[in-house]
Amino acid sequence: MNCVKWNEGWKFWSDKDAFSLVWNVPENARDVTLPHDAMIEAPASAQSPNQGNTGYRDGGNYTYVKTLQLAPEDAGKKIILRFDGVYCHAQVYVNEQLAGSEANGYSTFYVDLTPWLRPGDNEVRVLVRNSAMTNSRWYSGSGIYRDVWLLRAPGDVYLEPDSVYVSTEQADPALAVLSVRTTVVNASSAPRTLFLQTAVHALRGATEAPAGCERSRVFLAGGETRTLTQRIAVPSPALWSEDTPELYRAESRLRDGEDVLDRAETRFGIRTLSLDAVRGLRVNGKAVKLRGACIHHDSGLLGAATYEDAQTRQIALLKAAGFNAVRISHHPAAPALLRACDVLGMYVMDEFSDMWSRPKNDFDYALDFPAWWETDVALMVKKDFNHPCVLLYSVGNEIPEIGTDAGSTLCARISGRIRALDPTRYTTAGINGVFAAGDQIGRILADLSRDMRDAGEIEGNVNDFMTVMDTKMDQIVVHDAISERLEAACASLDVAGYNYMAARYEPDSRNYPNRVMVGSETYPPDIARNWALVEKLPAVIGDFTWTGWDYIGEAGVGIPAYAFGEGGFGASFPCQLAYCGDFDLTGFRRPLSYYREIVFGLRDTPYIAVQDPRHYGQNLIKTPWVMSDAVASWDWPEEAGAGKPAVVEVYARGEEAELFLDGVSLGKKPLEQCRALFEVSCAPGTLRAVAYRNGAASKPFELSAPAAGRKLLLAADYAGSELLYLRAALTDAAGVPVTSADGLWTASVSGGTLLGFGSGDPKPAHNYNEGKTRSFLGQAQLILRRTGGPLRVTVETDSGLTAQYVLEEP
Repeated sequence: MNCVKWNEGWKFWSDKDAFSLVWNVPENARDVTLPHDAMIEAPASAQSPNQGNTGYRDGGNYTYVKTLQLAPEDAGKKIILRFDGVYCHAQVYVNEQLAGSEANGYSTFYVDLTPWLRPGDNEVRVLVRNSAMTNSRWYSGSGIYRDVWLLRAPGDVYLEPDSVYVSTEQADPALAVLSVRTTVVNASSAPRTLFLQTAVHALRGATEAPAGCERSRVFLAGGETRTLTQRIAVPSPALWSEDTPELYRAESRLRDGEDVLDRAETRFGIRTLSLDAVRGLRVNGKAVKLRGACIHHDSGLLGAATYEDAQTRQIALLKAAGFNAVRISHHPAAPALLRACDVLGMYVMDEFSDMWSRPKNDFDYALDFPAWWETDVALMVKKDFNHPCVLLYSVGNEIPEIGTDAGSTLCARISGRIRALDPTRYTTAGINGVFAAGDQIGRILADLSRDMRDAGEIEGNVNDFMTVMDTKMDQIVVHDAISERLEAACASLDVAGYNYMAARYEPDSRNYPNRVMVGSETYPPDIARNWALVEKLPAVIGDFTWTGWDYIGEAGVGIPAYAFGEGGFGASFPCQLAYCGDFDLTGFRRPLSYYREIVFGLRDTPYIAVQDPRHYGQNLIKTPWVMSDAVASWDWPEEAGAGKPAVVEVYARGEEAELFLDGVSLGKKPLEQCRALFEVSCAPGTLRAVAYRNGAASKPFELSAPAAGRKLLLAADYAGSELLYLRAALTDAAGVPVTSADGLWTASVSGGTLLGFGSGDPKPAHNYNEGKTRSFLGQAQLILRRTGGPLRVTVETDSGLTAQYVLEEP
């Protein structure tokens, strides 16, 4: 089938009344180009019924309309729309007739337009219903926020769209054997004898090389649809992995003699997977440990709008920081994200849903689950099958009923459905033991209080479960009540996904010698302890931190605070971001990212971060997702003037670290779990850190206070085919970052469209589409859609500084 993007030329409006009495296009309809997130356009509001879940943003009811022109000669030919994602409860109409629907806001789904089309103009109308709130625990976005594709069959005999499935039967450096399944449709009433020709080409950058081919004869009766399987040998294959993300292209041609009736192209990778508790996870026979990041689906300042460039930039930055895997939390990944992971070499754990039969919000997917789960599981697998990056399917996240009799049965059904559709990959689930044993909390508390009393830690009983969550979580998660639920939940899974249960790794390796485990969700500050266990235990195949990238919603979970309401679970408006990512919302690396890279053993140079000296000595209110309030800045002019103390954090591998200020040693400290803390008096100058390992000194790392003079820099951060990312930064005359002089910045653009302007501030004062923002730690980001002509961008600060970026395009 011919496949083209169908993103331009849509009319959009927000519906105030769901009763579609008049089927028209109102005067207030405006032109939009997809992908489009309707939710991000309205500013956050303290009155939002969603509150911090979605960053104080609300959904609504929306309508999208576009005209499809059909030539008379195309009447009756199969025409299909593929929606990569619509949030949520989408209904698709053609000429006022309901052609298809999809309840799940993250599924890639197909709508056959053919029965309702007529020669000439045809109205395609998409109704989106996202006004029932609350329905998400994170920022969902609203509307047609991913790409739409128009698929056209050339005649009444064709290849079913997206029906070519390529799997690797065996592969080694000398030979790979591929299994290629293709579905052929004869929609005519006459029998046909046809030939299916599949040619495999190795992709080498901009060039291709023939790698193998097969030709099969097929007879189809009138109205028959059949799936053919071809086996193709590929000599000396280039195997796909994180280190060698080599891709191939399968070109399928359906022939009647010399005439080509239809064709399809499928990109894929050749690789093998194996898994056991003794040798762990192996890709192409090589042991792999997953250095993983959980990520939500929003695109930062763009909201949920899913652009290819945004996905590619995100994955490239995560990989450069040391990650080799991402977990899509908690829904099926966008096709654009999987394409980026294929090209860049990033392993993927794709996830089905955040809930099954028990709701977590008033109007979430649990209401649709009974009727839709089998369809949506099949759509997820169909989308993922040809992407070599996908290694694991997670059947769900923190499903509270997963360890019950009915829940474990449902887990087996979902896992079985996935395996039937794709036997080449493994299943897992993100299991939170406390949630899974929620009805056993009384028993757990009673046993815990007895143990604490016997140890002299308390007198009496433990009455408040939350008071012991932080200090006694390791004892809680290894309780027999949780073990019993895990036995039920894991019986049908290939990999036991442990959310915040690293304390189980060692005992479960002994007690369940065939259980393969993964840290499907872990606290960021725990990475040193966790990674040591991952490296020690073959049965533990990786760690996925929560999270690799900051996101809108779950507001405040990672914000360090010194007063109630400033951060943590009690964060109040205007807090809109979770702020627990290794990267902030704009893709700027935070200190914990460098700490993690050092723990992974991927960085030899130390790193310096400074705890906020304005709060020195105060009690830090933090959640388990917070290590400290440290930032990579030595710019504290008021504190330096008063000589106030600060705590400096040095991250490094080795036995000890030494800190210098302007060349004068401030002493050495032992490194504990790759971290040492120094108490220093704030002062102008340069901090320098050196680590010592087996007596040898590392390369130094320096962090300088800015000198006099201020300038605003504006430079390209990432340039894609459609989007351009610019970073504005305040520096001194020598280019040293200035983080202590934030203010209101405004942006103006000619020759392009400003899609977003903002910063990593978890409490933004302006919406990302206003053209103004308050800088955060001396920085802000602009995201523009390129139009192909000359582009001029100007940013001005409230202190009078100005910077320009000019791009002369042909």
